[in-house]
Amino acid sequence: MEQKHSGFEIALFVSSIVSGIFLFLIFVIAGVMEESTPGGINEESSAAMALGLCLFAFLFVAFVALGPGIGGLIQKDRKKLFAVLGTVFSACAFLGTLLLLLIGSAM
Repeated sequence: MEQKHSGFEIALFVSSIVSGIFLFLIFVIAGVMEESTPGGINEESSAAMALGLCLFAFLFVAFVALGPGIGGLIQKDRKKLFAVLGTVFSACAFLGTLLLLLIGSAM
C-alpha cells in the first residue's frame, strides 16, 4: 500500500514556513525602526508594542507546530517529508528567535 502525506502535516509545514518568514520580517522592521528613529525606538510606543505582540504570536505558532511535527515523525503509515521539514523549520524559527531575544536582552 502506498503511503500518503497527511494534510495536517502539510498545514503545519506551511505554518512553520509562514511563522519563520514573519518572524524574520518582524526583526527587520524592528531594526529599521530602531535605526530610523533618533535615539532609538520608544519601548512605550504603540508600534513597539504591536511588534512585540506579533513577535510572540508568531513565536507561539512556531512552537505549536513543533508538537504535531514531532508526532508526524513517529507515525508509521505516512510519508515523513513534511513532518521532517515542518519540524526543522519551526525548530529553527523558534530557537533562532529565542537566541536573538537572549542576545538582545544581554546587550
